[in-house]
Amino acid sequence: MNSRNLKIHAINTGKVTIRPNQVEGKGADSMRMLNVYLDKRWTDPLPIYAWAIEHPEGVVVVDTGETAKTAEPGYFPRWHPYYRNVKSDVKREEEISPQLEGIGIKVNEVRQVILTHMHTDHAGGLYHFPKSEIVIMKRAYDLARGFRGMLRGFLPHRLPSWLSPRLIHLSNKRYGPFPKSLKMTKAGDIILVPTSGHTEAHISVILETPDVKYFFAGDTSYNQDLMLRGKIDGVSAKAKDAYETIQNIQWFTATEPTIYLPSHDPASEKRLVNKEVAATTTTLMA
Repeated sequence: MNSRNLKIHAINTGKVTIRPNQVEGKGADSMRMLNVYLDKRWTDPLPIYAWAIEHPEGVVVVDTGETAKTAEPGYFPRWHPYYRNVKSDVKREEEISPQLEGIGIKVNEVRQVILTHMHTDHAGGLYHFPKSEIVIMKRAYDLARGFRGMLRGFLPHRLPSWLSPRLIHLSNKRYGPFPKSLKMTKAGDIILVPTSGHTEAHISVILETPDVKYFFAGDTSYNQDLMLRGKIDGVSAKAKDAYETIQNIQWFTATEPTIYLPSHDPASEKRLVNKEVAATTTTLMA
């Protein structure tokens, strides 16, 4: 692929403020979530990034960011303790649709939307894309549905009524350290890899170019420094999966020039613009 035919855009769809113990987990297993609830501090406002890839095969959007509807009374279920620990700040003009239009991308021309996972700050803007193919891991979609999905922290009742996604499974073809993968373009340059941890069936999106690989990380970590230090967040249900994911990403960034782009890292857009690769010092296992 000629990289001159490719453009990547960081779309900042507002801000979210959370507890520091969510950003970097404290304690083991279930204690991590409890320590999030007990934390009385707040982070600085963090960005909520979605990504647009202008690709020769059509525009691909990775995650849709958050919606301004979060400001409406009752948008978040008051009975769920997690939402007492989140403060969203999203203006209507910050939603993904007007921002795409502002850079010359018509929303109805977006070929495909890929969700890394189904938390509202990644799926809240789905309603802008009724004409696009929506790609979701089947396991992630199943876990987000119904009242049990709400208990897990998803908002299935806020998804568009028209949503009929392409539900996928990853193939058993290894990609670097990742045991499974799935190519999403005919050129084979957009690849999905498994990165469970923050949620079960979380995926990340890798874009290959001749000189670097772009790693659209979703919430594998809240910033690059945490990934490089091997730290997991405070809401990962299965710590073992989260640590395995971080180790796989460390291995990948140690062996491939990689621009690592988590969705809530204030430095992600700068790294994208400046093509700054992850300066990992990971010691690889023999």
